[in-house]
Amino acid sequence: MKRFSIFLLTLCSLAVTASAASKPNILWIFCEDLSPWMESYGFPVNAGKTPALDKLSSGGVRFSRCYVPAPVCSACRSAMITGVYQTTTGTHQHRSSRSPEAAIHLPEGIKTLPQIFLEHGYATFNKGKDDYNFIYNRKDHYSAESQKPKPKPGQKKGFYGKKGQADWNAVPEGQPWFGQIQLGGGKTNTKKLQNKVDPATMKVPPYFPNEELFRQEWAHHYDTVRVTDGHVKEIMRRLKADGLLKNTIVFFFSDHGNNHSLRHKQFCYEGGVHVPLIISGPGIPKKEVRNELISALDISATTLALAGIELPAYLHGEDLFGENYKERDHVVSARDRCDYTIDRTRTVRTEKYRYLRNFMTDRILLQPQYRDGQAQTKRLRELHAKGELGKIPERAFFAKRPAEELYDLEKDPHQINNLAGDPGCDDELKRHRDLLTAWIKATDDQGEQPESEKNLRAIYKRWGKKCVNPEFDVFKKEASETK
Repeated sequence: MKRFSIFLLTLCSLAVTASAASKPNILWIFCEDLSPWMESYGFPVNAGKTPALDKLSSGGVRFSRCYVPAPVCSACRSAMITGVYQTTTGTHQHRSSRSPEAAIHLPEGIKTLPQIFLEHGYATFNKGKDDYNFIYNRKDHYSAESQKPKPKPGQKKGFYGKKGQADWNAVPEGQPWFGQIQLGGGKTNTKKLQNKVDPATMKVPPYFPNEELFRQEWAHHYDTVRVTDGHVKEIMRRLKADGLLKNTIVFFFSDHGNNHSLRHKQFCYEGGVHVPLIISGPGIPKKEVRNELISALDISATTLALAGIELPAYLHGEDLFGENYKERDHVVSARDRCDYTIDRTRTVRTEKYRYLRNFMTDRILLQPQYRDGQAQTKRLRELHAKGELGKIPERAFFAKRPAEELYDLEKDPHQINNLAGDPGCDDELKRHRDLLTAWIKATDDQGEQPESEKNLRAIYKRWGKKCVNPEFDVFKKEASETK
């Protein structure tokens, strides 16, 4: 009897080992602030300058039109790690839940992808920042993680979210893993890059002054893509050296668009929400390009599906390789408070058009924000004060914002000519307005309600005088009365 029991245990052990071996590892190469400025995405400036990404693409599928749920990191990352719109989970306000008095918890029943993977026998890790707008215990999400050193005395705690250092080397041998490696992407230092893009060859969009400063910023983002390519090359080299490449599916994507160009990051125009997406590895079609509209939330759903995990019913994405996959006819993205700047915009991307609904039209686009100290922002404000900015940049950054914007992206890729007031576009305007109204209702958009007083108080406590929106007036009054 004892021998028979040992025999059964041995069979079970072999079955578990075989099962683990058959499960793919899945790696997210998750970039910050990176627009898809590669030749394959229609940017010839980087032709031949991104060989690692080109190789990754040839070994898998490149999605030409992927759009993130938010054009700012913490809101987007909160959505990506759950597979649910940040506006549904109440994690839509950038840099939320950074203090105990303003804690936000995920709605009951909604789990993160790492939690789900752990339940299915996977190890999990995240090498780099989390940046989630909800309270969580890191040990419940990442099994193969070691946190970075504690903040130095006086350093603000938790501002960018918790961080991890471990990668697949910390995973027990033979156990499948779901991991993330965070790359600086558009924030990457380019000082050591050879053969940089010449700013003199750059033609900036018409919403920027045609000046050297703006051409330099434009060229710099091309350079960050080139440096990022080198980082991807090293990751792939390590996977191969460790014998993991044949059983690892790699996702390459970004949390939002270009950090260096205003009207991109934090904003709901094409440049803010359009990101690269490449999926490559065993079982993935090779040398394939897909041009349909993709939500980055499809990444979350596809990741689970590729591991053979049943998709939770609450997900807002779908399996891009599933038998029941149905192409989208539109994708929605949302912008809310960013740091201390209160705003609310929703945007709908359809086959031909981009529609924006601005809910706070009393605020210009270039409200006070974290880039105020940067040279390009200062220059825009300087030219505006002198009356020398030019018609298109003036309208883009300093004019009263319309309640609705509609752009024909085929004819107007820079989104300059607002068709919302054109009688010939009334039908399209109504169609997009109805799509957004239906989405707000179907997803229970929490942006319909103002941010709570406790959350705003926490923001004011952190940022103080930088909080210039009228929503902070009550806290300013309190502060003055206590002096």
